[in-house]
Amino acid sequence: MKQLTIKNCTLVNEGSLLERDVLIKNGRIEKIEASIDEEGDFIDAKGLHLLPGFIDDQVHFREPGLTERGNIQTESIAAVAGGTTSFMDMPNVIPPTLNLELWNEKIKIAEQVSLANYSFYMGSSNTNIEDIKSIDASQVCGLKVFMGSSTGNLLVDDQKALEDIFNYSPVIITTHCEDTPLITENEKKAHEKYGEDIPIELHEEIRSREACLISTKKAIELARQFNAKLHVLHISTKDEIELFKAGPVEEKLITAEVCVPHLLFSSEDYQSLGSLIKCNPSIKSNTDKQALRQALKDQTIDYVATDHAPHILKEKKNTYSTAPSGMPSVQHSLLAVLEMVHEGDLELTEVPRITSHSVAKRFEIKDRGFIREGFWADLVLVNMNDTYEVKKEKIFYKCGWSPFESYTFKSRIIETIVNGERIYSQGTILSDTIGKKLEFTRG
Repeated sequence: MKQLTIKNCTLVNEGSLLERDVLIKNGRIEKIEASIDEEGDFIDAKGLHLLPGFIDDQVHFREPGLTERGNIQTESIAAVAGGTTSFMDMPNVIPPTLNLELWNEKIKIAEQVSLANYSFYMGSSNTNIEDIKSIDASQVCGLKVFMGSSTGNLLVDDQKALEDIFNYSPVIITTHCEDTPLITENEKKAHEKYGEDIPIELHEEIRSREACLISTKKAIELARQFNAKLHVLHISTKDEIELFKAGPVEEKLITAEVCVPHLLFSSEDYQSLGSLIKCNPSIKSNTDKQALRQALKDQTIDYVATDHAPHILKEKKNTYSTAPSGMPSVQHSLLAVLEMVHEGDLELTEVPRITSHSVAKRFEIKDRGFIREGFWADLVLVNMNDTYEVKKEKIFYKCGWSPFESYTFKSRIIETIVNGERIYSQGTILSDTIGKKLEFTRG
């Protein structure tokens, strides 16, 4: 029986800070007590905080078909190095994940190479409603609907198709909300004025707040019409916040999240970082950033994700029109959230709610997301009093770059434990033990 004892740590869990020891047996938390005799492997965590591992419900690990940018193995390594123990990967790969056969192929890849726990979304199109109806809700994390421009044939712009999806989806519907016609009109105007030399600062205006607001309102209207479970991804404007209700995630049918880039960057950063922070929806004003942080605190926005989307650096440095949107961030997501604690926008006790607890509740993930006896031991030890500078040689992403390069975070990830296994410690991957497929209590 494999055992691990963590002693002298401060648990950050379910709204409290507690000095506790933790005993792990066969991958699960066996005991949480004030003092536990050392059994098996041992970690002295004096001066460290123990949090449940980050659960990221929105990543793009690029496999299959786009593996020059990243793959499930490389990006899961980066995730674990950043304290993320579980991820849910999006369907906009090649070919797009539009049926269960393709979904199962991604599962088979993860079973061989993913160091973190995993699940995968099914994608939606204007024509795959029968595939959507066949989803097993106990196995598939959710359904992704692109209600704004996307790659391939994943854009759903047919009203009847949208109504069928919201009516029949057996799993939570997650939406990318931007209005394509308005964005296209804005792009046309920018091209007429600037030709191929569109300033990167115009990204905020081209993929505008109006485009987000129009589409988010539409998604919410559909969810209310069909009483569907809706989760709106990567909210980027203070205007959208007003469309959602504050309160515990488990009491809501319609929820929302905010992503790391929109919490850490603002439009002021385009001047120094340029297209490196070009993403969809666009990063907006500092006023929006502060409003998003406050909405997390008051539970109007329910939790944090990354929208981790690696690209080749050479391509990101192209002109505005040809530089792809998206950036890598999963290795630094927990550090980014902890930065808000140091800046006074969050309490440390609030962090697990927005990185783990609420995600587990919203997706009804079985036995994860909390530090509880009987739950899987997905844990991360952090030092709140040590700094961490992001250096190129420390980046685990296959793309090899980060928008946070040269930034010094005020916290440091010390160790990440997945299913009771010590996977990452002090900058080093300790084990290649494979994570587990996420299970759901619904269905």
